[in-house]
Amino acid sequence: MSMREAYSTSVASDSGDAATSPRRMATSIRNLKKEYVLKSETVRALRGVSFDVPEGDYVAIMGPSGSGKSTLLNMLGCLDKPTAGSLMLGDDDISKLSDDQLAEIRSERIGFVFQSYNLIQQLSVVENIQVPLYYQGRLGADERARAVMLAERVGLADRLDHRPSQLSGGQQQRVAIARSLINDPFFILADEPTGNLDSITTEEILGIFDEFNNEGRTIIMVTHEDELADRSKRIIRLKDGMLALDEVVPEERRDATRAAQHRAVEELLARTT
Repeated sequence: MSMREAYSTSVASDSGDAATSPRRMATSIRNLKKEYVLKSETVRALRGVSFDVPEGDYVAIMGPSGSGKSTLLNMLGCLDKPTAGSLMLGDDDISKLSDDQLAEIRSERIGFVFQSYNLIQQLSVVENIQVPLYYQGRLGADERARAVMLAERVGLADRLDHRPSQLSGGQQQRVAIARSLINDPFFILADEPTGNLDSITTEEILGIFDEFNNEGRTIIMVTHEDELADRSKRIIRLKDGMLALDEVVPEERRDATRAAQHRAVEELLARTT
């Protein structure tokens, strides 16, 4: 059994069956390559990256500038297609899909959380959460009820009709997290999700990620911060367009990181109150 197969069968699932049968994949990447031609030079941004993300995983993708991290993010978000290799979402290989099909997948199967929130200023909290449904023509009473439920889950029950300008940065990111879940996606793709937030709000947002992952949600987070990565279940590091490390984060390390961040927030609150 390969390391990849061992990982996919050993991580506990919600049903407890993962120890005896392989888990379903949120995404599966094989020999992924991406080349760009700039003037007369060929840039090999990805040079044959392979890994799986089983359903319910929590993966941090890291790497220095030029490692291929942004290119991989674009592939995972179906914003670009590979030069060679495959990236599977369910039974679909994105390299074989049209631009319209990729747009449909982005709308229906991937939940995005951006550093800059990307909310529509003219819309309320509930309306922003429903935006992915708007592009599918699904804005009925049931869909609104789901948006309200998700807003409540992320702590915005008393902000349903507020506009983004009336919310703090942390509250806006909570809206983005709720929006990312409205379509019950294959995975949440979070790009530096706490980059614009202070330490206290960062802890709150990471706590929400922990909560949803514990319920079985798949999270793929791009980050440059080791402390954020150490709260994930697995760290993938890229270097020079190749996979440099695929590391399972022990639960003890995750717990220690959470505890240290919680203590730091408590000390900060004590100094500011």
